[in-house]
Amino acid sequence: MTSFPSSTQATPGSVKVAGTQDAFTHRLATVAGEVERFMVDLLDGEVRPGEIARPPRLMEAMRHAVLGGGKRLRPFLTIETARMLGGPEAGAMAAGAGVELVHCYSLVHDDMPAMDNDDMRRGKPTVHKAYDEATAILVGDALQTLAFEITADPQWQADAGIRADLVLGLAKASGLGGMVGGQLLDLSAEGRFGAVALDVDDTLRMQAMKTGAILAFSVEAGAIVGGASADERAALLRYGVALGQAFQIADDILDREASPEAMGKATGKDKDAGKATLVDRLGLDGARAECDRLVGVCDEAVARWGDRAQTLRDAARFTVARKA
Repeated sequence: MTSFPSSTQATPGSVKVAGTQDAFTHRLATVAGEVERFMVDLLDGEVRPGEIARPPRLMEAMRHAVLGGGKRLRPFLTIETARMLGGPEAGAMAAGAGVELVHCYSLVHDDMPAMDNDDMRRGKPTVHKAYDEATAILVGDALQTLAFEITADPQWQADAGIRADLVLGLAKASGLGGMVGGQLLDLSAEGRFGAVALDVDDTLRMQAMKTGAILAFSVEAGAIVGGASADERAALLRYGVALGQAFQIADDILDREASPEAMGKATGKDKDAGKATLVDRLGLDGARAECDRLVGVCDEAVARWGDRAQTLRDAARFTVARKA
């Protein structure tokens, strides 16, 4: 497997220099290519030990859902956090792929008619449109279970304790107290189950579960693979939580301002559906100010690592400045 790209060196304060963002986007694209190739291998048609068969239609639809799109920000965060700490490449790649597969499964199910009812994702038809609803349900199920299979496989991480920490963390971040619970709260905020009025704290809680939990775990997974101490893990979790909050606010701003062509999916649907967002609660200027505050929290959280954390600092700025 190809080794990590070399880290961009930076002097203190260079995060304000535009060139660092150019270096960051190149690095993000490079790592995304590595992740893509790893997942191409995961999703081929070859039957693995312990499997009876890989149904061709299922594999084709899984590849449709996963490959050929997306920034791969979540596995990037896992890989870069582990690299900063000197962790093993193979373990970081597998842990990051596990997070990305959970993310992709959530998109497949979230796009379905019973949920957000979207026709396009990453510039191509959603899985239930390209195939059918039954296939889309099974694709999501298969991606979720494959994520845990990869995360628990000693081929990628020999230490059983680290594997157990990764599986437990991924389950908590993606389950009833994390992403899935947050998705239910998001549907509730639309009034599907009766009238509800969410204040700022309620909105933050919902977003921290639906979007933030997986993003925060992406960073924590890198800390686990990298052998971080308890204090280091706590600092990186602060970074991940703040990054997750900033990502969701930036996403809400984009839903209001970006074009469907730029986003690769329909925009403006959150407002039409009555979804709870901080843009509604704080206004666009207030939401942008909150993004800036959260970037500052990210900077503070990784200050102890100095220049080694430059990529994580740039990731926070990329998150709030992205256009798609």
